Formats: sequence, C-alpha cells, structure tokens
Amino acid sequence: FFFLGGGFCLVLVFSGKRKSGKDYVTELIQKRLGSEVCCVLRLSGPLKEQYAQEHGLDLDQLMGPGPYKERYRADMIRWGEACRHQDPGFFCRLATRGARQPVWVVSDARRLSDLQWFWAEFPQQTRSVRVQSSEKTRSQRGWSFTTGVDDAESECGLDSGIKFDWIIINEANAPSLDEQLHPILQLRSRLFFFFNFYHCPQQ
Repeated sequence: FFFLGGGFCLVLVFSGKRKSGKDYVTELIQKRLGSEVCCVLRLSGPLKEQYAQEHGLDLDQLMGPGPYKERYRADMIRWGEACRHQDPGFFCRLATRGARQPVWVVSDARRLSDLQWFWAEFPQQTRSVRVQSSEKTRSQRGWSFTTGVDDAESECGLDSGIKFDWIIINEANAPSLDEQLHPILQLRSRLFFFFNFYHCPQQ
C-alpha cells in the first residue's frame, strides 16, 4: 500500500479489446469492494461529453451500446486523437477529477499515453490489468471487425510492448473471474480498515 498526499490510493488501469468484457470485469471489482471503497473511472466519458458538445450530438446515446455510438465511433476516435496530440493527459485529468474513493479502477485505457500518464502521476499506486478474450468469443458477444476502428491506435495501442501486472482471461473455459481477481479482491479487508482513516488525494 502506498500513500499520496496523506491519502491511501490504488489505481488499477484496465485495457482490452472491444467486447473483451473489461466493463463487466471492472464493474465486478467495484461490486465486490463496494462503491464507498472503489470507483470506476472511464476515460471515454469526458471524451464523449466533449465530442457531443462540440458536434451537437445526444450524449446519452453516445454513452450507450447501440448503433448511434457506432455511427460516430470512427470520427470520434480521430477527434480524440487530435485532442491527445495536443495534450496527452487531457482526458485522464478530466476522468479522475473529483474521485474520492481509495481505489480507482480505470476501465478503458487504450493507448500507451494513457498508461504513461498514470505511471507519471501515480508511479507507486498504479497497476496495469489486461482483459483478454478470443476473437471467437468477442464475435459471440456482438463484435465484428470494423476498418478504421479495430485497426486504429485506440484498439491496438496496447497490444504489445507492455508488461501488465495482471492478465485476466475472460473466457467460459478459463478459471472463474473471482479466482483470477483474487489478488485484487483480497485487498478488501485491508481497504475497509484504511478507508476509516485515509482518503484519496483531491484532484
């Protein structure tokens, strides 16, 4: 455990392909640890909010899983890349602003610059986690290859060259998620103890 600015904090930065199940896994961690201890932070949230404002779009539909989001996904990726080029930490700062729980779970890191920002800002607290599923399994969940999306940096930026602290295999024939997440979930008892005395740093 590490302390930052007088407060306890663990930052779990998750990444994974579309339909790998990273949202399900991160929400499971929050459910197991409790919302008072753990918050789920999505880098795509502030990105979509800014994109919707600038383009006059429906934010609720952009945040959902339906065809509306898919219609704008490729252009939104290009727009987000342009923003990151000017300021690599822009969306990371927005996503973490106001987080108060002692455990932060970042559900959707997509680029090396995302990981680098957390490593630079919270070098002792940050742990990286990769959620993996086969293309067959992802296809069964509704995924299909889309040019300009699945071959873009937003999907491929963390495919290689990263030594993740944990790799979670989200497949039916893999060990249960609770078993694979045990190194994280076993923190719960100690987190509740520390939560009574410490708070994460204000952003």
